[in-house]
Amino acid sequence: MTTVAGTGGAGGTGAGGGPSGPWLVVGLGNPGPGYAGNRHNIGFMVTDLLADRMGGKFKAHKSRSRVLEGRFGAPGSASGCRAVLAQPMTYMNLSGGPVTALRDFYKVPVDRIVVVHDELDIGFGVLRLKKGGGDNGHNGLKSLTKSLGPGYFRVRFGVGRPPGRMPVADYVLKDFSAAERKELDYFADRAADAVESLVLDGLERAQSTYNS
Repeated sequence: MTTVAGTGGAGGTGAGGGPSGPWLVVGLGNPGPGYAGNRHNIGFMVTDLLADRMGGKFKAHKSRSRVLEGRFGAPGSASGCRAVLAQPMTYMNLSGGPVTALRDFYKVPVDRIVVVHDELDIGFGVLRLKKGGGDNGHNGLKSLTKSLGPGYFRVRFGVGRPPGRMPVADYVLKDFSAAERKELDYFADRAADAVESLVLDGLERAQSTYNS
């Protein structure tokens, strides 16, 4: 799909319905180069891809996030819509504060927020899109739900369960394996497509295409 940098104009209908301002697409992760390749940082990886498609760069925002304002959809397309990409710069378990500040700053209702995150209960690279639900022990989601309520959209990127008796915290804070990295670019790109489809086409259509 094509994304375009720059703001202006009304948002598309998408999953939340109605041209009522921008969508907020949040990639979850931990800040700093030491975490960049971790499984827990797939949300950052996917929003980095979306930023590349927009042709823009993230900038620091007073919400304690990095932010890029742009558009989803082909240039000049009537179906395109405004979107704000965001990466909270707090650690994962404090994500709710920055996202709440962004929600208030951009006046985005919770049903126009999309969160991209790692998911233990599905296999590597598998996607599941949904609205609402529990946090399943994910500290980023726990913080978001405490601040926003559960009604935001999720693009869940499967990382699988840890092998043997490895603690979950150790597993998600490790980089993807060498075998996984061979396919990671493909699966991350597909997740970026899923985000755009969710916003532009609605949840049901995006699920039918991307839920594996």
